[in-house]
Amino acid sequence: MTSIPEALLWCLSTGTAAAVVLAAFSVRAWKQRVDLRARLTSAEEQHSATLHSNTELSARLRATEAEIRHLAGARIPDLTMALAHPHVPVRGMLDSRFAGSETDHALSAVLDQISEAVTSERQRVDAAAQSTLRGATTTIQALLYQLQTALQDMQHRYDDPNVAQDLLTADFLNEQALRRVQATGVVCGAWPGLTREDSYLAELVVGATSRLRGYERVQVSNQLRDPVAVVARAVEPIAITVTELLANALHHSHQELPVIVTLQQGNRGASVIIDDYGVGMHDDEIKRATELLSGEDDVLLTQLGDPPRSGFAAAGQLVRQYGYGVHVESSPYGGVRAVVYIPGDPLLTVLDESAQPMSVMAPLPRRAGVPDRSSSMLPTGAAPTTSAPAPTADAARGAAPARHRSQAPEPEPAPAEAPPAEPAAEGELPRRRRRQPASELDRGAPRTEPNPPRSPEETASRWAALQQGTESGRAAAQPDPPRSPEGNAHS
Repeated sequence: MTSIPEALLWCLSTGTAAAVVLAAFSVRAWKQRVDLRARLTSAEEQHSATLHSNTELSARLRATEAEIRHLAGARIPDLTMALAHPHVPVRGMLDSRFAGSETDHALSAVLDQISEAVTSERQRVDAAAQSTLRGATTTIQALLYQLQTALQDMQHRYDDPNVAQDLLTADFLNEQALRRVQATGVVCGAWPGLTREDSYLAELVVGATSRLRGYERVQVSNQLRDPVAVVARAVEPIAITVTELLANALHHSHQELPVIVTLQQGNRGASVIIDDYGVGMHDDEIKRATELLSGEDDVLLTQLGDPPRSGFAAAGQLVRQYGYGVHVESSPYGGVRAVVYIPGDPLLTVLDESAQPMSVMAPLPRRAGVPDRSSSMLPTGAAPTTSAPAPTADAARGAAPARHRSQAPEPEPAPAEAPPAEPAAEGELPRRRRRQPASELDRGAPRTEPNPPRSPEETASRWAALQQGTESGRAAAQPDPPRSPEGNAHS
């Protein structure tokens, strides 16, 4: 057997070892290559993610810049416009992705701060403007009252019917200016500027009617059961409110259409209901009028339009101060119905007609028989007022409509003993039982035809003669006759 040389064995051993070493290095190199490839793939993915993130950040940055430009160029101007005109919408964000984000909250905070600053500054400026107007209107109103007194003194001095008519025309024009100045002053926080005594509600409505152009279109229907009167402190505020509602009805209805005024009496108060046949009001207009007439919110001059319409705003301020109510709605006649509700406690009372007769210019109640003297409108425990205040010049104005009564009511029959008063239910006002008046046939009174209505010229002539006779009688009775009370009661 041939033996393998040792050299060959050594070579074979060495080769085998080298092969093992090479195999080990080959495996190690393969593992390193796999690892490098995995790391390269991860690096590529990270690079791609970084590029995508950078792209998103760049897009978000551009979108944020666009939102800021949108805020400055559109949303802030919308906000300032909406603060003056609430119906103007404020645009939202351009990109919906920002909804609820920190960017949205930050931009909304900017809008809130701007809104607060603008509102505060607007209120400050408006308060300054109202203060200026309040002082100016008070001065002008005092001068117009002086002019009114001077015109009335001239009416007493001159008994020429033509001069009296011209003076009445000048007085009526002065009344128009006084009404506008008075309403503007009330909106600016001034008081009505006139204090009266207790006045019949019917006289008050006639006086309010006489302040307006187109008064001849106003038809007053007196449905009051009692001689209801408004207490002194609320006479002028309610007269202003009724005047402004009548002015709105006359302005928004055709000049040939009437405006119907109805005086109604309830258990807890009285109402003045005004119906017109005009163009009516839309729902948003009625809503706005209701807000103004409620007096719940402070009114800025800039919210009254250009030129400012201060009638409803003035009425709302007086409603808030004196405690009566005004409601407007669509009229069943197609126009607008306005209702002034006057609570019996504490704004109404009942006057004694024998001590203070109602003005001949006030409409008689449309009821059969003799007017009732019960005190159902008085608050609990109150008594009818017996003092005779000065007559209201508004109700006795020569320019008042000729349809109001022109002769005194017939004398009442001697009443029997008054029946006892009915006990008032809880929360209601006391009332008396009505007496059944004797009919005209039982009294034997002849039926007479009513006198035809007088013309404005005849009314002015008779009124001037009456004033002259009154002044002459006072001059004969007193060495220094006092000033006629009409100058202080006229509004």
